[in-house]
Amino acid sequence: MPQGPSKPHFRAGRADVPSPGSLEGGLLALLPDLRRYSRSLTRSDADGEDLLQDAVERVLSSRAAWSGINLRGWALTIMTNLYRNGTRRIRRFPEVEIAEAEDIATPDMTGDPLERARLARALEALSPDHRAVLMLVVIEGYAYAEVAAMLKVPVGTIMSRLARAREHLGKRLAEDNIVPIRRSE
Repeated sequence: MPQGPSKPHFRAGRADVPSPGSLEGGLLALLPDLRRYSRSLTRSDADGEDLLQDAVERVLSSRAAWSGINLRGWALTIMTNLYRNGTRRIRRFPEVEIAEAEDIATPDMTGDPLERARLARALEALSPDHRAVLMLVVIEGYAYAEVAAMLKVPVGTIMSRLARAREHLGKRLAEDNIVPIRRSE
């Protein structure tokens, strides 16, 4: 009895399936981290997705510049630079639109939705530089030296920005009666 058309199947090693050690495979594995970071920078799902797409496109088009190590750091640096360039452009040529404060909480976060919304507003009140440093050190877990290399600033600047970000965030959260985030020792 004749069978219907067979479904295509993928086998390891085929050209259309990226291997885990390849740039594409590594990038696929990093997508959740990159998405979370882009949304934390932009404070918007839509803008975060746009930034993510731009960053992935830039990573893929700049593959010749990749040294073969620390893809995550390289991709986050590219994303941070794209975000900075975009905010500079917006400051020069502001768009008129009604901005909505969106919750940057990821699905794995637990707790009161109202507290998450307050935290999102407190993070939104930080400058882009302070927010980027806070997210890279506190949320993503990078060391000061790694963040300094990514952002191309001295380690002292990272420490200063982080201290100021924590101070501003703490004040804002205290105003809203939310316990500030503490660094785990």
